[in-house]
Parts: sequence; structure tokens; C-alpha cells
Amino acid sequence: MSKTFIIMKRELASYFATPLAYVFIVIFLFLAGVFTFYLGLFIERDHADLRAFFDFHPWLYLLLMPAISMRLWAEERKAGTIEFLMSLPIPFGATVLGKFLAAWAFTAIALALTFPIWLTVNYLGNPDNGIIFAGYVGSLIMAAGYLAISSCISAITKNQVIAFVTGVGVCFIFTISGQPLVTDFFSAWAPLWVVELIASFSFSTHFEAIVEGVIDIRDIIYFSTLIGLFLYAYAVVIEFKKAS
Repeated sequence: MSKTFIIMKRELASYFATPLAYVFIVIFLFLAGVFTFYLGLFIERDHADLRAFFDFHPWLYLLLMPAISMRLWAEERKAGTIEFLMSLPIPFGATVLGKFLAAWAFTAIALALTFPIWLTVNYLGNPDNGIIFAGYVGSLIMAAGYLAISSCISAITKNQVIAFVTGVGVCFIFTISGQPLVTDFFSAWAPLWVVELIASFSFSTHFEAIVEGVIDIRDIIYFSTLIGLFLYAYAVVIEFKKAS
């Protein structure tokens, strides 16, 4: 684990070595504020909660997580530094996990900087802070799912633009699979169990329950399994690309 954290610190420092990290954080905070106060009608709802804030997180992550992870491996392969990275006396698994944890830690920093919204709702009302905390935890776990998917896509191609566009496309499928737009289409001809299976892959469906303050073990298992599978998949891809 110590070597994993070495890679993690190296990668996390590289984010802040360029203006890209600060641009991303500013964009994330700006969009979170716009979605919360204008699209989510935070003030007009007159409810002491952060539902208007959390409801748009899947759509924020849909675009921003692929933007973070598109450079994880695509840049290494394009610059030809992946061979050097793989030659270091560090286990391959530690490298894969360390780069992922760095991106996740960077996301956690951006998410933590939205704390003024939490302070605002406490100033305006008397919210259930336990539910709000659960929403933050659920949001961070969901972000890890988007990152795992996008990291796997980044490992496949050398082109960061292709990695971003493809990552957005795959994440979009996981985002809308539980929406009426999809379920209504399949319910017209498919058996109920097929519709329920498709809906169960939706990030939004599992995240919505956590935002309500319900920590269901099934939601935790879903996100944990999805993250594990995509991390394993992108480790396999990197190993294959290294050998080829």
C-alpha cells in the first residue's frame, strides 16, 4: 500500500502542477452553483435540504469525470512514458490503483469545496445533516464509478479527445438506464425482469436512494462491484497494451 500511495501522491501533485486542476475546480463549483440555485430552484423550493444540489451530480460527473481521467493513461501512452512507468520497482497493481486514487482524491477535493452550500442551507433552515452527509458520501462513491469507467476507456486509446468522448458516451448509458426514457421503451415489449435489470444499472437510481438518507447494502454492493470490475478491466487492458 505504501507504493500505491507513492504513485497516488505523484499523480495528485501532477494535477496541481498545471492550471488544468484549478480550471476544473472552478468549472465544477460554478456548474454546481448554477444547477443548484437556478435549475434546481434551491431558494424557491423553500425546503431545508440539499436535494436540489445532489440531483444534478450524475450529470455533472457525466461530463467532468471523463475530463479528469482522459489523461490518466492516454497521455502516458502517447508520450511513451508508460514503458518507463512500468519499469519502476513498483507492483503493477499499485500503479493502476494509485493513479485511480489520485483522480478520486482530486474529485474529493473539488466536492469538499462545495461546503458553502452546506453552510447556506444550515443558515437558512434546520436541515438533517445526517442525510446531507450521506449524500456527500454517496456522491463521492458515484464519482468513483464514473472515474473507473472513464479510466478504463482512457487505457484503450492514446487520444485524449477520443477517450473523453467515448467515456462520456459509456457513462451516459449508465446514467440514463433507469430513466423513464429507457424503461418505458423496454417495458412496451420486454418482460418486467428485463426492465428491472436494465434499470438496476443506473447510477441515478442507486444514488437517489442514498440522497434520501437510505444506505442500502445493495447500492453499496452495486457501486463496489462496478468499480472493481472496471478497475480490473483497465488493468487487463494496460497489461495487454504493455505487452503489445
